[in-house]
Amino acid sequence: LARRARQRARQGRGIGRIELPTLGRSYAIVHGTRSGDLRKGPGHYPSTRFPGEGRTVAIAGHRTTYGAPFRTIDALKRGDRIVVAMPYARLTYRVRRTRIVLPSEVSVLREVGSEQLVLSACEPLYSAAKRIVVFARLDGVAPTSGRST
Repeated sequence: LARRARQRARQGRGIGRIELPTLGRSYAIVHGTRSGDLRKGPGHYPSTRFPGEGRTVAIAGHRTTYGAPFRTIDALKRGDRIVVAMPYARLTYRVRRTRIVLPSEVSVLREVGSEQLVLSACEPLYSAAKRIVVFARLDGVAPTSGRST
């Protein structure tokens, strides 16, 4: 179902919802990371897989503009939950680590042999000099009954 949803996804359209319970935040996820896409909310990198495909899933978000969905991702700690609700399942991830990297550091999106969620945003606040990257590992999946994509 995840692969089918990815194949049907359209640039700038909603694909699911991300919940950051420890931060008290929840946002719609759009497919795409272009400027117009990120104005709508956190954006799924089209070059990565969808949640539930067993590979790297990456989502970018703003920290200071357009609702600042990832404003406080620097407060996420090891073990914190991140929930991604898709039409086909609710997937729970646990934060493993955070890194600060240069914007050119694309290795953070690489495959690691299991499903991981990668969240990224500009760092520090009010600057695009670097990126804060949060890595989380899949902890559980609850299929959504009665729905298909």
